[in-house]
Amino acid sequence: MVGLSADSVAVTFPLYHGESRSLKKSVLATAASRFGEPGRRRLSVEALRDISLSLHTGDRLGLVGANGAGKTTLLRLMAGIYEPAAGRVTTTGKVTALLDPGQGLNMDLTGRENIRLRALFNGCREAQIRQLQEDVAAFTNLGPFLDLPVRSYSAGMIVRLGFAIATAVKPQILLMDEWLLAGDAAFLGQAQQRLETVVRTADILVLSSHDTDIIRRWCNRVIWMDAGKIRADGPPDETLTAYLTAV
Repeated sequence: MVGLSADSVAVTFPLYHGESRSLKKSVLATAASRFGEPGRRRLSVEALRDISLSLHTGDRLGLVGANGAGKTTLLRLMAGIYEPAAGRVTTTGKVTALLDPGQGLNMDLTGRENIRLRALFNGCREAQIRQLQEDVAAFTNLGPFLDLPVRSYSAGMIVRLGFAIATAVKPQILLMDEWLLAGDAAFLGQAQQRLETVVRTADILVLSSHDTDIIRRWCNRVIWMDAGKIRADGPPDETLTAYLTAV
């Protein structure tokens, strides 16, 4: 059974250059509710505070909120990129994260070598690896560039390769940030059908976006993040109406 849960989770980032009295005075005056001094030794930012949620097969969760509300931090926590300062995150099933165009790519390896590494990580056999390489090559249309180091790619080529590799294998838990939905029109047009297929076949989807139309179309539940906390959690129409009215 695929599932993901967070129990009273918090994420805190220490400010290593925040020891001066002037900086403390400035940040504490502007956002006192999200700053603290753990152990009274160092100024820190509370990026997430007391987050609890539970997701099961069939859940399609949308995350909305202003910039800096904690949406991307929550996705990175779910992906295992960040460790919680308090609480616990539990996942059952493989997590696929579309959070950064170059995430998971080794820039010193070729595109083809990166495909093989991802396939091996997903437990693919040799025949499946060859099929995966053919699929990614056809989608990205990178041609001979697949045999060159990724560090020689343009930004657009890295996006195409990272997206193609991440969506070539059926995900169980799919985490998506809005960078993908903000791509150029040519890329989105090419990727739209592939992306919708991946979203439809994923057991669980968690999507962060400012595009409320996408949220309404793909999600059956929405969480409104505000200052690192959950301000509302419910059906899309109900939560989005409250969010849009407030902002």
